[in-house]
Amino acid sequence: MNKVKNKKRKKIYKTTIIFVILDLLAIGGFVMMYGPWGYIRNLYVTTAMKTKDHQYLANIFYSDKKIEEIINSNYFIEIKEDVKLDDIVIDTSPKDSYDNEYDKEILTRTEGNDDYKIIDIKVGISKGYLIAIYDPTKVSLIRAKNFNVGTYGEQVTAMCNRYNGLVCINAGGFNDDTGRGSDIPLGYVIDDGEIVWPANNWDTTRGNLIGFNDEGKLLLLSDTTGNEALEQGMIDGVEFGPFLIVNGKPLEIVGDPWGKSPRVAIGQRKDGVVLFLVIDGENYIDGASLQEVVDVLMKYGAYNAANLDGGHSSSLSINGKLYNNPPSVAKKQGGRYVVTGFGLLK
Repeated sequence: MNKVKNKKRKKIYKTTIIFVILDLLAIGGFVMMYGPWGYIRNLYVTTAMKTKDHQYLANIFYSDKKIEEIINSNYFIEIKEDVKLDDIVIDTSPKDSYDNEYDKEILTRTEGNDDYKIIDIKVGISKGYLIAIYDPTKVSLIRAKNFNVGTYGEQVTAMCNRYNGLVCINAGGFNDDTGRGSDIPLGYVIDDGEIVWPANNWDTTRGNLIGFNDEGKLLLLSDTTGNEALEQGMIDGVEFGPFLIVNGKPLEIVGDPWGKSPRVAIGQRKDGVVLFLVIDGENYIDGASLQEVVDVLMKYGAYNAANLDGGHSSSLSINGKLYNNPPSVAKKQGGRYVVTGFGLLK
């Protein structure tokens, strides 16, 4: 009889502890979401609303009106300025002296590797990878074998290997109505001086294009048609954004409009060194804000830079292998299937 009573007491005790913990979590969540900490509230909403599959998380705690209010108080002002290509004077050779420690870190080669250098960084609690590429003329667009044929694109590592690439990152976005991706690019794709997507309306459809000319200089063209991009010398490019740095001027960001997420960006220094930046994050819990991406790129001397597709698409391939740690689902399959990327080719 005593044994039965003891078992009942233990069961009641465990149940009570569980309910106490759940109550504390609920109270903690309520305080966090409705308390005085505006930063946490804004970060939670902007991060959730920027993702396709997790927007419901914001609706659990807030009304549509409150969500709209939070979104409208976090924004960035796009840079409407032409890139000054004459400011880019390509000379990536090592120097006798350096402007600062970051300049030295970029230009001091890894022994035995004159093509690129991997710089490990930290952004908050997240791991990041900054790749310095010394010959900008070897950076090229890579893309999936086919567009709009009913598949899901191609993994960056597979594309990189097919293009005989050393280092590759993902680039533009793609149609994702189902949440599983597709092989339909969102916006322009320019490959080797030819508009390969979309099939028409090159004179009327406008967007922000990110790419390179035949000198290896990074072009950032805002509100531009495909034909206008070709006329301005773009030979490889994709449509995405926002532009993060233009002519040394950083994007003006108010609040935290996109929250935390895995991020991918591309940039170029005044000496021509191309920068690939990839920052890890797990299921939108961590990662980097747009401001943090801008800060990293400015610190390492980016003169022009643009945001590329991030989140689960974030991929960095080096020497035939996925090098970064994208969110768990994408990592398990060796990187998400995407449609475009930029690569350092042999």
